[in-house]
Amino acid sequence: MAKEKASKTRTEEMHRRLRGDILGGRLVPGARLKFPELCENYGVSVGAAREALTRLAAEGLVKSQAHQGYMVTPLSHEDLADLTRARVEIESLVLRMSVLEGDVHWESRAIAAHHVLERAPFLSDDDPDHPTYEWEVAHAAFHMALIDGCTNRRLLDAARSLRDEAELYRQWSVSLGQEPDRDLPGEHRALLDATVGRNADLAAHLLRDHIAHTAQLLISVATDEPLAAAEERSNG
Repeated sequence: MAKEKASKTRTEEMHRRLRGDILGGRLVPGARLKFPELCENYGVSVGAAREALTRLAAEGLVKSQAHQGYMVTPLSHEDLADLTRARVEIESLVLRMSVLEGDVHWESRAIAAHHVLERAPFLSDDDPDHPTYEWEVAHAAFHMALIDGCTNRRLLDAARSLRDEAELYRQWSVSLGQEPDRDLPGEHRALLDATVGRNADLAAHLLRDHIAHTAQLLISVATDEPLAAAEERSNG
């Protein structure tokens, strides 16, 4: 029993660290994830590494290819466009259902999550090109809270998975604060007001625009196929 518990703990730690390295941009999208290197770098067994990779694949952060092993999910402008179309349709549907089905406890969680987001520092002097980790966590929690009133767990899980994939692109890009004319806090406030005001049509419309606008910004500032770009820089 103790041995099984220790193995589970190592797998959890491996999953947490590898997920953090992927979302933190320390592992380039498209990079191969080789078991010998993973086991050495993270100090785990092949079994723990394989289980962690299986979980990350289910989250959309890594991909498995026959006879080629695992890699960090490759990114490109084309893939981001496909992901955005899926998110716009599914996430807006789930938000609509959340507005129609959510109870007062769901409302309170959404309001509380927005309260935290409003007070999270957006940029820091240490890294003015990306939102702070505190803001990123609060931002993800707010959007998850909005859709958490949906009672269809399959649709909710699909929306959550797509948001996880979108985080890769957020890390791949420059700061969302590079648009001086965009009122990002205002967009979040309008989303909350429409949601807790039970205006399903408006909430879904605002979310569609919010997702599409962010994707357009990422495409405009992010290099297509980051692994190829990184290799070109290293060879240059």
